[in-house]
Amino acid sequence: MTWSEVLKPIKESEYFENLWKKVKIEFKSTKCFPPKNEIFRALELTEFEDVEVVIIGQDPYHNDGQANGLCFSVSESVTAPPSLKNIFIELKDDLGIERKNKDLQDWAKQGVLLLNATLTVRAHEPNSHKNLGWETFTDYVIQQISDRKENVVFVLWGAFAQKKSALIDQNKHFIIQSAHPSPFSVYRGFFGSKPFSKINQYLKDKGKKEIVWG
Repeated sequence: MTWSEVLKPIKESEYFENLWKKVKIEFKSTKCFPPKNEIFRALELTEFEDVEVVIIGQDPYHNDGQANGLCFSVSESVTAPPSLKNIFIELKDDLGIERKNKDLQDWAKQGVLLLNATLTVRAHEPNSHKNLGWETFTDYVIQQISDRKENVVFVLWGAFAQKKSALIDQNKHFIIQSAHPSPFSVYRGFFGSKPFSKINQYLKDKGKKEIVWG
């Protein structure tokens, strides 16, 4: 099954038509991120049938050149934001991997869906598109993965992402929860949580291919 088949009902709805009108107005009237052709990059790089892991973020980075359509990921041309730096610190502590590439597209191509709950943002205004209606769409994505697939790992970092656990069938899937990797909460349970080894151990136990995180 493909995303186009899975998403057909919602994409053909009046709700989505209205959402897309609002998005287009925002992009015309002010500077927004990510670039319009990268809004659905997470779904383009990780096809529905290939999803093995879902990492949920809140909304895109809001400074110039950062957002590239994948949660926590940035373009190689910019400095890694604090949350991404902390993710890499934990990766090194967990698996001994010292990662340099800031664009996480290689994770996405291995089946890690890097999904923000809100897919767009105004420049320099964090969470400015939270009321456009994106969450209806991304909640639908999460729900479809939960309903139609089995043995997917859902990674919920921080209180915002953890609310999404209500959409996930915990009898069929594995949920990893911890504090968010932002500097405000990283010492409250993100550091030392070892998400990467937990993901790979679960995939291995289910006879699936482990993710190469480096």
